[in-house]
Amino acid sequence: MRILPAVTKNLLIINALFFLGSFVASSYHLDLNRYLGLHYLLSADFNAAQFVSYLFMHADFSHLFFNMFALWMFGSVLEQAWGSRRFLTYYLLCGIGAGLISTLVTYLRLRGLTSGLDPQQMQVILEQGTQVIHDGMNYTDPLMGQVNLLINMPTIGASGAIFGILLGFGMMFPNQPMFIMFIPIPIKAKYLVMGYAVIEFLAGTANMAGDNVNHFAHLGGMIFGFLLIMHWRKKP
Repeated sequence: MRILPAVTKNLLIINALFFLGSFVASSYHLDLNRYLGLHYLLSADFNAAQFVSYLFMHADFSHLFFNMFALWMFGSVLEQAWGSRRFLTYYLLCGIGAGLISTLVTYLRLRGLTSGLDPQQMQVILEQGTQVIHDGMNYTDPLMGQVNLLINMPTIGASGAIFGILLGFGMMFPNQPMFIMFIPIPIKAKYLVMGYAVIEFLAGTANMAGDNVNHFAHLGGMIFGFLLIMHWRKKP
């Protein structure tokens, strides 16, 4: 039986506790995503601490399970290879980086969309949009509704950090054979990671409607992971 290193084990516990806390809070009609999920900078609900806190929030059990399964499978290996301090630094910076990239992409998308709104419509969104989302509603005007979702719907989940871990595993153990469901032959870790990156990029640029997945946050975690590993490799 694999003995979990300290940081991986504690991250698993903390994420589970946050999920349980969210479930209990919801029974009291308190949405923790409002306070801990990552909102865009123009949202009334935004605060800088959300760049860390959003990593510990998950939408449902399957969202939590698959992220924690990947953390257990790949994160524990990286922690044993790097040590706990470096692994924790890597995990958090990949997660924060994913949030920054997500925010940047939202900014670029809003630049294009808001050009179609008049100043009064934008002011309405900034003043009332947060409450509209909290009430479970949105604007009937399609453009106003899309802008409001970008500004006031939070990003949650550890996926950005997890994709950074997958990238790190692929760089540290590039030739490790991996088995994927429905694929009868092993795939080297480096090719699997590259495949994931391509899929996330295509899915993000295609802006797949209705999947509720922040693909550019995943890519952001991988980008920051790559930069951090390259920085460590260059240090004497």
